[in-house]
Amino acid sequence: MLPRPLRWVGRHRKKVVALAAVLLAPALAHLVVGHVTRITPPDLATPRFTASETPGGIMRTPRGWSAKRGVRLVYLAGSPEEIGAQHTALLYDRMVEDEQVLWDGFAQLVPFAPARALMFDIGRIRYRDVASSFPEARRRELAAEAGAFVPDPYAGHLPTYQRMVMLHALYDIALGFERSPLLGCTAFGLGPEATADGHALFARAFDFEAAEVFDADKVVFLVHEDGKIPFASVAWPGFVGVVTGMNAEGVAVAVHGGRAREPSVTGVPVAFSLREVLSSARDTSEAVALLSSQPVMVSHIVFVGDGAGRFAVVERAPGVPAHVRTSFADARLGGAGRASVTNHFEGPLAGDPRDEHVRTTTTTLARRTRIDELLATIPPKSATVPRALELLRDHGCSGDACPLGDRRAIDAFIATHGVVADLTARELWVSEGPRLSGRFVKVDPRTLVRRADGHPPDVPTLESLETLPADPALDDGRYTEGRARAGGPLLGGKAGAR
Repeated sequence: MLPRPLRWVGRHRKKVVALAAVLLAPALAHLVVGHVTRITPPDLATPRFTASETPGGIMRTPRGWSAKRGVRLVYLAGSPEEIGAQHTALLYDRMVEDEQVLWDGFAQLVPFAPARALMFDIGRIRYRDVASSFPEARRRELAAEAGAFVPDPYAGHLPTYQRMVMLHALYDIALGFERSPLLGCTAFGLGPEATADGHALFARAFDFEAAEVFDADKVVFLVHEDGKIPFASVAWPGFVGVVTGMNAEGVAVAVHGGRAREPSVTGVPVAFSLREVLSSARDTSEAVALLSSQPVMVSHIVFVGDGAGRFAVVERAPGVPAHVRTSFADARLGGAGRASVTNHFEGPLAGDPRDEHVRTTTTTLARRTRIDELLATIPPKSATVPRALELLRDHGCSGDACPLGDRRAIDAFIATHGVVADLTARELWVSEGPRLSGRFVKVDPRTLVRRADGHPPDVPTLESLETLPADPALDDGRYTEGRARAGGPLLGGKAGAR
């Protein structure tokens, strides 16, 4: 005679089969989604590089190096494949550790594992063709970067190449969400009419509140791709695109989140769009022409400047022509040679309901009013790099006093990085961290180019390091107070952490 449990199963066989099907269906669907949405890398032979450590803590590959000089500097040169493989060879440990922060943070944000799997499956279906719009050279570079990422401790989440594709479209994907952590950026430009030496200055605060690690482990990439203009990009390990950067011709770009129209699942991701600009444009007009020609995935704003002091704001959204502003003659700015931008549109997209929502629910208008007030206080022919940094670190609000960490301030202690660039001299000053409160480190423009013999340029020495001093707020208690009030970031980290 059969045991009682087996007799029960026999009597309710159809119910048992139905229950098993219900329980197995999500797992089977997950497997099917993974198979049909897999993004296949280009077929190429991944170059193999081994990074070796040399005196001074410098890691070297045949055509690249990595060194901590206040901020981490990483020089990469060669073909897209060589750049991608050397990137991983030099930064593998940092890439592994930083990605773990993201996975841990995601698990904290969405504790229920099946819910995380469902979110991934929806994203994989929606963005299954995202790589089709990547520039061919960037697909090859990512394939080499992924091919060198061995062992890959996160392959169980997504295949390596597919994961890197998604990470490079993350900015565009994140901007499509209502509570995107990408709507707190402020930038401004000062032309020859406003500066003491007649140079053009370009400054920006990048407020990407995804995770603390993007500030703590930032990288300044110095990239010299074969046949392209060398450029510097302020980013993080594993990220070969551009959100803030300057090239050897003195052209600078910075992306600002905006919101208008429906996002698209195809188009050139912002990070690769701006990289193409820095790799090719020799002045603002060439940069604007490139930006205007590219299809985009999501609405956003690009601030552009060059060494002659020509600034432009390019407003882009899927399915509509780019709108370009090059005239900034506004009495609020206090005179010529001044430009500013935050996170709202001022061209045809300004009437979009999503832009109206940004205007009413974020601090974009308050920050714009404040930076315009500050720019108006600068007398003609007086601005300097230290003065520009003072504006970038401003903790006040327009009209009346506000507490530290108030998000209406230019510096609410939330920035992932900040830069001040002398575009005429091709000099870049980058925040060391935390936030904008630490020192700003000068990136020597000579590190942007190869030596005449084809070898990488020399690594700057610690003794040659030039810096702008830290904000006194860092040590007098105001930074801690401001961080606690500002809160964040979205993943991992703790508010108030230094």
